[in-house]
Amino acid sequence: MFNVLAEISWLSVLLAFVPYFLLGALWFTLLFSKPYKVSLGRENDLPQKLAPIFIIGPALCCLVITIASAILIYALKIDSYENAVIFAILVGLGYLVANTVNIAINPNIPKPLLYGLISGAYHFVGILIVSLILVRMK
Repeated sequence: MFNVLAEISWLSVLLAFVPYFLLGALWFTLLFSKPYKVSLGRENDLPQKLAPIFIIGPALCCLVITIASAILIYALKIDSYENAVIFAILVGLGYLVANTVNIAINPNIPKPLLYGLISGAYHFVGILIVSLILVRMK
């Protein structure tokens, strides 16, 4: 499976990573800022300057997810938009959404299902974008 590393278009990995990461910035600061804060029990907190880990950490995670997706897409020989969508559904729901909800179900997140819905939906849309870009540029 790892013999596909030389076949991967690394430019496509970079071009798929960027919108995935930027979507997160928009998702959590503009589109769903208030419900996200509610899910964390922080709806009354004053805005704070983000520490670098809150920007660099998600960027690295998105990059790892994008690289892993590229490896799988090439290894599985996914070469159509239809199969890219099926891949995104499988990986998105089967790993990203399920894991996000699982992480949310703990005593530190007051509204775990809301958190899971918001964050899981972000990752689902993100992996769909990643998959379509990777297949398009294959």
